[in-house]
Amino acid sequence: MPRINLFLIAAACWCAGAALPAGAQSDPRVLRTPEYRSLQQRLCRGWNTWSANSVMAHVHLPDGFALTLGVKSAGMGRAYQNSFFQANQSAGRPEKIRLGRHSDDGSYTELTLELPEQSSKNVVRVESAEQDGEDYLLVTVEQRAALRAAHLIIEAGYYWNRPGTVRRQGRAIEAQPGIAGGRAFTVRTTGTEVSDPFLTVNGPYFAVPLEGRVAVYTGTEKTLDQVTAIVGAHRTAHQRTLDARGEAREVFTAMQTILGWNVTYDPENDRAISPVSRSWSANWGGYVLFDWDTYFASFMYSLYNRDLAFANAVEVTKGITKRGFVPNCASAYHIQSDDRSQPPVGSLMVLEIYKRYPERWFLAEVYDELLRWNRWWPTARDRAGLLSWGSDDVPQLVDGTVHNFQAALYESGLDNSPMYDGVPFNPRTNLLEISDVGLNALYVADCRALEEIARILGREEDRGELRGRGDKYAAALATLWDEKSGMYLNRRTDTGEASSRLSPTNFYPLIAKAPTEEQARRMIQEHYFNPQEFHGEWVMPSIARNVPGYADQNYWRGRVWGPMNFLVYLGLRNYDLKEARADLVERSARLLMKSWQSDRAIYENYNANTGAGNDVRSSDAYYHWGALLGVIGLLEQGR
Repeated sequence: MPRINLFLIAAACWCAGAALPAGAQSDPRVLRTPEYRSLQQRLCRGWNTWSANSVMAHVHLPDGFALTLGVKSAGMGRAYQNSFFQANQSAGRPEKIRLGRHSDDGSYTELTLELPEQSSKNVVRVESAEQDGEDYLLVTVEQRAALRAAHLIIEAGYYWNRPGTVRRQGRAIEAQPGIAGGRAFTVRTTGTEVSDPFLTVNGPYFAVPLEGRVAVYTGTEKTLDQVTAIVGAHRTAHQRTLDARGEAREVFTAMQTILGWNVTYDPENDRAISPVSRSWSANWGGYVLFDWDTYFASFMYSLYNRDLAFANAVEVTKGITKRGFVPNCASAYHIQSDDRSQPPVGSLMVLEIYKRYPERWFLAEVYDELLRWNRWWPTARDRAGLLSWGSDDVPQLVDGTVHNFQAALYESGLDNSPMYDGVPFNPRTNLLEISDVGLNALYVADCRALEEIARILGREEDRGELRGRGDKYAAALATLWDEKSGMYLNRRTDTGEASSRLSPTNFYPLIAKAPTEEQARRMIQEHYFNPQEFHGEWVMPSIARNVPGYADQNYWRGRVWGPMNFLVYLGLRNYDLKEARADLVERSARLLMKSWQSDRAIYENYNANTGAGNDVRSSDAYYHWGALLGVIGLLEQGR
């Protein structure tokens, strides 16, 4: 996806009852089933780290009442900071955060915050627990600033323009709802307050020294020991659920933890979603859902959480444009990429989720949109019977990159892949001048998966249509097989030449079950296990090691990406390729664990030479699809 920082000037509103700002578009989502409406209402309840703007803000839904933790130096030093992100060390953030365990429902969370303070630093552990509708925060100072203790600031107020009033009442902060049926909150702290009037906080707050152990909580008055016991009980309960995974505990913990921290609330559409990371959402003005990223997240949730799996698959699908495709990205204020889509993995992931939770209403909720999207590809991206990536000449509000070479690469999801170096963009056809193996293979798999969904839903006429379209593109895909090299090769549509620039996408025909057993074995033995191309300590590089551009190790130019390993693994499952499966599983898990065990980071991409994720700025440190490196091992174990 494009690496863009958007500075949007607009205000989100509470779509569950409040009017949209003048000039804003209406909600484009069409929800069909009462089961899904009920699911979202169930998700958007209780205390959790709902705000994308800080991992240290705890919010109660549906009220929107928030406890926001901030830190300020007592004297010269740190200005007041109340937004915190887990971030790559090179990303320019002042904090260093090690995100710990996070239950899906927010009943337990933990993190460690390290903040520099002149010649020393503060190191703080923050835990939270929800019990009987009340929130308990436990702040433990593991190292305090040498000169004097910084101040922990506890803001109390309502987010997202939710109605309510907040005021100090002696040693407590009282919040009263502004709507019928809302609930009141009383906030207290066990800390000894200090005078800190030098804050631009537009509401009541506590200021306490950042030393020792401090509790902040809602509800009736409690001692520090009581709050400590409550938080400890929830810590133990959550750890017990992780330990129940046995030998898979460490990989499962990595996946579940990152997904737990990335669940956030979208007040514009009154929904729980899981964007790729909090920093991406903040930079996009509120939230951003990327197409294939979110489908992969929904599949990961399906390994253990039905509701979040359904929610994310539905929400990314409901972002479908008026022209009939799921866009590259959809973000706050109903902004989306109207010129381009992204790899068609939606039906494949939806069907996999359904196999784990066979609830017919889920398929009915998304089927019509998936069918429209499937029909769109041949009408917009076909060139002589094969599909190519492209970008239409349609104004869009994302970043101004439209109807050109770069926009077409954004549709591929491989934003700067050397596979496409030197390939022209044809403004007349709106396409890159290349028939793409990966796109055509994924499209055939999409047709097959959607045909199966149509069968389950009794859509017999659609089944025939989808079978015919899948057969047509499967036959066309077969023409991209190169017997001499033993691989499917991209083919230029302007010159007719085959491209020898290989990437993991050249293995995607395995997903569509296109190769014969013999062809599949050749692909693996001659290319996957070839150290000049894809094999090595860290696999799989996003471009073969012998392709110009691999040495750049910049984004899709040679780095290892979880989704590529995941898709290749799905293809390997269709064949008797146990050795390759075991190798890919073992090497992928080892790469994931390398950064997870050292600093609890899961990176967007990894250096294919060193296995590092934090060596470049273009690798988010808590990007959920990085966990796909471990997911394939869970699947291999039958979990």
